[in-house]
Amino acid sequence: MQTLNSLQEDTAKLESLYGNRGNQQGQRLQSLEDKLSSQRDMIATQQRQIDHNARELLEAGNRTRTDWLLAEAEYLLRIANQRLLIEKDIGGALSALKSADEVLTESDDIGVYPVRQQLAREILALKGISSVDRTGLYLTLEAAIDGVHQLTDQALISEQAPGFVGSALSEDGSGPGGEPSVLFKAWEKFKSTLMQVVVVRRMDESVKPLLSPDQSAYARLNLQLMLEEAEMAVLRGNQPLYKRALAKANAAVEDWYDGSNPRVNALAKTLTELSSRNVAPDLPDISKSLDLLKERLAGRSGEGNGGDDS
Repeated sequence: MQTLNSLQEDTAKLESLYGNRGNQQGQRLQSLEDKLSSQRDMIATQQRQIDHNARELLEAGNRTRTDWLLAEAEYLLRIANQRLLIEKDIGGALSALKSADEVLTESDDIGVYPVRQQLAREILALKGISSVDRTGLYLTLEAAIDGVHQLTDQALISEQAPGFVGSALSEDGSGPGGEPSVLFKAWEKFKSTLMQVVVVRRMDESVKPLLSPDQSAYARLNLQLMLEEAEMAVLRGNQPLYKRALAKANAAVEDWYDGSNPRVNALAKTLTELSSRNVAPDLPDISKSLDLLKERLAGRSGEGNGGDDS
């Protein structure tokens, strides 16, 4: 009987022991399940955060690309205004405006519609202006300068030419000191040579005295400086300076040189044709599109700041 009681006690102890272990294992299993559930929730939360961050990055990337494109368009519009106002380069300004419009099209920003609308007007206005061929004008003036240096000394026959000192000579060719001048000696030598040929001249025309080679070179230098002044005016788009320089050159050729000389005649025709050219046509105002784009950029900046605050 005592043995039976002892066995029952041992059995109760074993059941209690294994029961406690079972409870502990159950508790551990429940704890593991709770941790697993918590980790699942954490993973789900992290996934949602990742998705949210990905969307934010995508949106931020889109905004950055659009803003970059708008900044590029603004730069092109600045270039267009500079080329038109400072360089008077109509073709370059038109090309920059067209490039800016293409960039704005690529931006897909509906807010730039007013900018593109104004750009269309400005592009049309520039297309309506006759472009100035500054390179062609400059090269023509360079050719005219070469033509000036090809004029012979004999073509310069007017006492109105620069450096003429005929009036300072006495009737015998002597200068103020009574000694024959170098010019008089050269003139006498020239007359001696000239007497060996036959010259037919209308007697009712006034005879214009021929000048010395030094005076001829001085006259050519003066003409060269006038034409170089016209070249400068072409490059700067300065119409008053251009007209003034060519007017002086035309007057000099007419006053100083014999118009019957073929080279003089060709030079005079070239200068007359150049005088009719306009190197500074009236230019339209193309700054409005730039102002509108600046307003759009400022508006986008305000939108971005508002989004950050929220």
